[in-house]
Amino acid sequence: MLEELAAGQVTLATVWLLGVSMGLTACTVTCLPFMGTWALGRASGQREAFLHTGVFLAGRVTTYTILAALAGAVGLGLAQALGGTWGNAVIGGASILAGLWLLARPAGKACATAPRYAAGTADAVPPAPTLLPPHARPTGISFGHNPGSLPPTGGASAWGGPAPTLLPPHARNPGSLPPTGGTSAWGGPTPTFRVVQVHRRKLDSLPPLFLGAALSLTPCMPLASLLALAANAGSATGGAAYGLAFGLGAAMTPILVLVPLAGRLGRELRAGRQWLARWLLWSAAAVLIVLGVRRLLLVL
Repeated sequence: MLEELAAGQVTLATVWLLGVSMGLTACTVTCLPFMGTWALGRASGQREAFLHTGVFLAGRVTTYTILAALAGAVGLGLAQALGGTWGNAVIGGASILAGLWLLARPAGKACATAPRYAAGTADAVPPAPTLLPPHARPTGISFGHNPGSLPPTGGASAWGGPAPTLLPPHARNPGSLPPTGGTSAWGGPTPTFRVVQVHRRKLDSLPPLFLGAALSLTPCMPLASLLALAANAGSATGGAAYGLAFGLGAAMTPILVLVPLAGRLGRELRAGRQWLARWLLWSAAAVLIVLGVRRLLLVL
């Protein structure tokens, strides 16, 4: 590879291999303390940790592409400045943000969903529906002596035996919703409701995204080589192609396995141990904040 770089015969495959070499070594050592701590503190399981790892790597690939495009468009100076002192400042800020995010939005609350029901398009909780149709509501006249009315629900009917149940299935089960569309059990159109799930999973992917973008700015020899190649490309398009190939190679990293394992470990540790869950959360947040402060001190 060094001979190809010296001769100027650099292909996208060569740049991809350069990214793979970094992903298998330096990337794992640098990124695992941040993402492993995040997944352990979230303790929300293997699935979410794998999703956040994918978002993290997407942030890295995107940043490498942008940096290489800048180097190809304006030369090496600006890209090197972004990947130097400013890089440590951005990494520190992203790590501190992730630590504070863990404290403000723990996984137990962030993943909770609360259904809200809205008629039409309004996001409002509807009033409790009247469970009995008009003919079943008491009018002061005994049901047994009013031929035009129906017997009450439950109990015994006027002619003996259990009275038929007038409530539709959803009214007998308060935990369910009435059917949408069509005709209700007592006639007339059934009101249409749509369920709006209040969740914050997408927002909880922001810290891994920021961490991935920030850690791409870590000063290292592979990044310096990428920026030099992109600057020699002489165009933003050529530089972006190099950056994309490099980023996809760097995404071939063991953290794809290690971070989900950390998430699974955290979930198993906190199962049935509320005190340990709090301790795990606060410890992970403290580690991320300390790592961020350490990066910021490198700028001074």
